[in-house]
Amino acid sequence: MSTGTDLDTTALVDRFTLKALVESCLVLEEGVASMKDIDLGMMVGAGMVPPPFARADRLGLDEVVASLERAAREWGERFEPPTILRRLVAEGRLGVKSGQGFFPYPRPDAGWEQGPVKLETRERTAIAWLDNPPANSISPEFVETLAKAWDQVESAGSVRAFVFASANPLVFSAGADIKAFTGMDPAGSRQLVDRMHALLRQMETSSIATIAAVGALAFGGGCELAMGCDFRIAAESATFGQPEINLGIIPGFGGTQRLPRLVGEAKALEMNLTGEPIGADEAYEVGLATRVVPDHELFDTALGWARKLAGQAPLAIEQIKSVSAAGDLEAGIEAEKRSFVTVFGSGDAREGISAFLQKRAPRFEGK
Repeated sequence: MSTGTDLDTTALVDRFTLKALVESCLVLEEGVASMKDIDLGMMVGAGMVPPPFARADRLGLDEVVASLERAAREWGERFEPPTILRRLVAEGRLGVKSGQGFFPYPRPDAGWEQGPVKLETRERTAIAWLDNPPANSISPEFVETLAKAWDQVESAGSVRAFVFASANPLVFSAGADIKAFTGMDPAGSRQLVDRMHALLRQMETSSIATIAAVGALAFGGGCELAMGCDFRIAAESATFGQPEINLGIIPGFGGTQRLPRLVGEAKALEMNLTGEPIGADEAYEVGLATRVVPDHELFDTALGWARKLAGQAPLAIEQIKSVSAAGDLEAGIEAEKRSFVTVFGSGDAREGISAFLQKRAPRFEGK
């Protein structure tokens, strides 16, 4: 039997969590911080697990609005549901149960519930959910599963737009699985590079329009996957980078070829040689990001683009993409493959990867 103290404590916790959500919404509406930063700050700084937005998504935003309305009647107008919360509910974004609330949630097709990539089909749009915790690292299994998803969608013939999104709001993809790479010889690394490049070239010449919904870190192979798409919709807190140089290696999935075509040779050289990342606004300014939107609007925006593109003439899309991706790209990619294998087998690469895994500064000797 509960005591009066138990009831008082429960009421206090409920009041605190509701007020935390209201204040988090207001901070978000005022543009003080991003949705991910607010949740991360509340989790790390206030010890609130799950944090406000993720907690509300789990409970159901319609249920949360109803709770806030009751709280406002009992405790005052400071508990009135914020505008953004009412808008999400009006749009049918109710949280986990509807597949999207503050954050999007995968609802994979039958047979795709497990694995590092989960495929979801919504009428003429397919979504490849990158779900390889903790950082959506690109491993051989990841590449094979991603290629399998693409092949299934392309062979079915009913999907006209393909969205790449992350099931983890804190990262799109942090790049190659370095631990997996340490177990590869040059032939194995070449096989992985060939497989990924084949997939990206299929995407670039297909009648299916492709969109990368980049909500957070897109580094190395993650950035290269995004560049292989026709469009890159970026959340305000997204970050793009090619940090391979810090490991003593070079981009292997098109970073030396697609990046200069998007941002120009000088900026691409800067990013590839310094390894320094750029934020979403700069990515938009230099041509890497197609659009920048608030974090909580990223997935809706990507789906909106997908619906628009899915209604365009498939043959025209295919020809436009094929011509646009022509020129010397094939020759450039082949040159990148050769260079990657050469550098990957070097002493500097072994030193860089070892230093990364051992969390120390590398000592490169040019060998």
